[in-house]
Amino acid sequence: MSPAPIREIPVTLLSGTETRFGELAPGAALVVNVASKCGFTPQYGGLEELHREFGERGLAVLGMPCNQFLRQEPGTSNEISEFCQINYGVTFPLLEKGKVNGRGRHALFEELRRGKDAEGRGGVVRWNFEKFVVWPDPANGGQPRIARFRSAVEPQDPALRAAIESALAG
Repeated sequence: MSPAPIREIPVTLLSGTETRFGELAPGAALVVNVASKCGFTPQYGGLEELHREFGERGLAVLGMPCNQFLRQEPGTSNEISEFCQINYGVTFPLLEKGKVNGRGRHALFEELRRGKDAEGRGGVVRWNFEKFVVWPDPANGGQPRIARFRSAVEPQDPALRAAIESALAG
């Protein structure tokens, strides 16, 4: 049995609401595995800026809390939500905490891991705050294109912003 198309993958929001990835991100999306106790946690602020800047143009910013890297996301759904709102003013959707690697990894990250970074490497997610820009490619029957950016790439990095602009241009 082949996997579901990425837009059909079921996801659950931190609030418990169940939906599909395509409902949250009908066009371009920036998906990030996030954690509250990581050196990259301040990137939440930059992700919120991208959400506010590009959201009206069709970019969906989505965060998925993950506790796989040195247990840097130990909180409950309520604790994570409160932390993000109080400290970074996060208004973009957060998915329920899940795995990005190994047995039991979320189906969304099964697909996202196919994306390649600037060096042409895909595969396992190496750390918190890896970023995946996803958009339908009309030249390939609407199949998704995925551009991947490693954790150290800041949300305001010109290469990430260029990928977002390209995704929004479709």
